Amino acid sequence: MINYLNSGSQNQRRAFNVINKLGILNDLAKYNPVLCGTIPISIDVEGSDLDIVMEVHDFKIFKYEINSLYNKHDKFVLSEKMIRSTPTITANFEFGGFEFELFGQPRAVEQQNAYRHMIIEHHLLRMYPHIKPEIIRLKKEGMKTEPAFAQVFGLKGNPYDEILVLGRKLGVLL
Repeated sequence: MINYLNSGSQNQRRAFNVINKLGILNDLAKYNPVLCGTIPISIDVEGSDLDIVMEVHDFKIFKYEINSLYNKHDKFVLSEKMIRSTPTITANFEFGGFEFELFGQPRAVEQQNAYRHMIIEHHLLRMYPHIKPEIIRLKKEGMKTEPAFAQVFGLKGNPYDEILVLGRKLGVLL
């Protein structure tokens, strides 16, 4: 599933080793975990985290499992919130020199925005490889990923929404 990381950049190889050492994808396999964000598409900068997105329907059981597995790690925080009217659970902690963010919603991973944004951004990077240095430069200056893409492509409005609109226009999303 993440084996491609082992032949990627130095940081991707490091992420591959840390993820496997932690065993997180096996531990949480029933939630269909998918590594999302900047590291899989190689636009990470120093301090980029490992975002693991999952399909979670029973928050009570999930919270218990996450607490049991990861609460001993540095900076562990577990929270529930509503994101765009969708119940969401997140857990953050540090392990192996990376910050992990576990993100669960009661919908298929492929329908969650973190996954959809990553797929669109990857498509854009393949279509326009010359933008990669500019995206990385903006990220190094502190800009989040979606706003960086929105700036590079001149998108107006909410960058998180506009990336999805662009993805639909390009036929990346249905």
